[in-house]
Amino acid sequence: MDRLKALSIKALGAATAGALAVCAPVALLAPATPAAAQSDARLDRAVRALRSIITMKANFTQTDRGGQVLTGELTLRNPGRIRFEYSNDVNMLIVSNGRSLAIADYDVQQLERYPISDSPLGALLDPDKDLAQYGRVVATNSPQVISVAVSDPNKPEFPELTLIFVEKPGAPAGLELSAWVALDSQNVRTTVRLSNHRYGMSVPDSAFTYRDPRGTSRRPR
Repeated sequence: MDRLKALSIKALGAATAGALAVCAPVALLAPATPAAAQSDARLDRAVRALRSIITMKANFTQTDRGGQVLTGELTLRNPGRIRFEYSNDVNMLIVSNGRSLAIADYDVQQLERYPISDSPLGALLDPDKDLAQYGRVVATNSPQVISVAVSDPNKPEFPELTLIFVEKPGAPAGLELSAWVALDSQNVRTTVRLSNHRYGMSVPDSAFTYRDPRGTSRRPR
């Protein structure tokens, strides 16, 4: 389970959701070229799509460099609340309550907590983190895909994250977060893919709570 936990922290390396490749603030020092202006517009769309999500649920598939696959369900409620509930064979839960990110490992009865601002999920969770300041658009092979690399230069220990959006009518701002890739300082890559997105449902506060694993081996249901 220690290995699975390490993979999860890297993947949700918004830690989460968290940031990516080091880049200068988007505010330009010189007049923007047409290509730069287009890139800025795509970055603005991606930021708007993230911030426009009120609630969302999606299935996730997490794959490491060795091909090991973990699955589960993601629940998101802005601002700052997220839950990664793994399938039954992984007795672990990752939850943010809007202030801190908790990793509850019920097999080893351990709990780890991090302020959102200090977690790889920051780019997704922290409404005070300006994604446009830390992000840059990465070229893709399709005009229907926007790929944004984000990183916090002040926290090089966290994985570099690349967030991948696809055009999707009905999704917030017309873009759907379909995946992200975390690359740590040892060049270990973890990919999280989302599917079966649902938006706008009621999600209670209780979804972002957890049973303290210290003294129990049962994950909350």
